[in-house]
Amino acid sequence: MTSDQKGPDLTPGPKVRFAISVEGFPVAQFDDTAFAMLPGHAETYFLGHAWRIRRPLDELLRKDFYGHGGVLADQEAFRAKVLEQAEHIRERQALGRHEIRSHANTPWGPSQGATVFAEGVVCHSTAGHGGFHLATDRNAKVDRRLRRPGGWYEEDAEWAIVALSFPHLFTSFERRCAEQTVKDSWPDAWEAIFATVLAPGQSHEKDRRAFHARHAGDWIVISAIRSEHHGRHVEVIATLGGHRDRETEQRRFLVPSDEYEIGRFGFVVDPDRHEVYEGPSSFVGWGR
Repeated sequence: MTSDQKGPDLTPGPKVRFAISVEGFPVAQFDDTAFAMLPGHAETYFLGHAWRIRRPLDELLRKDFYGHGGVLADQEAFRAKVLEQAEHIRERQALGRHEIRSHANTPWGPSQGATVFAEGVVCHSTAGHGGFHLATDRNAKVDRRLRRPGGWYEEDAEWAIVALSFPHLFTSFERRCAEQTVKDSWPDAWEAIFATVLAPGQSHEKDRRAFHARHAGDWIVISAIRSEHHGRHVEVIATLGGHRDRETEQRRFLVPSDEYEIGRFGFVVDPDRHEVYEGPSSFVGWGR
């Protein structure tokens, strides 16, 4: 850390202030939101948030921050992420969304409040979940490949369908997230709508399908546990193609612990290296 990074400074564009906290980690503030680059696991960092903290940046403590805004590699990544979030906040404020009281019935329970994005585009919050509701005329404008009956779109992934359909109601950051979410979750619809073909690495779902097509005849782990009977080994249960149907044949294998790396879609057993195991099991309830 160089000496010129220890005091607050102003970055051109959005009014973002950067500093170093009293505990020595980078912090920043834009409007009512403060950010911190906090230590994570295995020499990584993550983005922490705080809201409406009135103390000076260089007096902030780790306990002031909450949430997890994504993994950060270094201070440069922190700075870029803060500037991105600042731009997101500025654009969101300009969109004029407003909160309303609501007791509407939603697929996730009674609404406890809602945000109006525009007439006919409302995002509801409930005790356990939430999501968007589109009025009939709004829902009719959603591409038929992605349209949901009744106009309800849950907040985990389907919100991205709303953002893709009405991009002018969302910030640049939200639009980028929505595009990736649709690619990851509904690649067929994306390719049809935009007359394109997603390459490997551009869609989680498409990559998952390709993985299982390549390994349809291989034993893929569906459950694993550290072996209590064989040191430095993992006992795994695998099925052909990774299927989880009750009727699917299951086999147990022993895999050296230093070889067991799950990967994006599962661990593929190598029968030439990983022996079928029929001895005492560490799995509760596993019979002979």
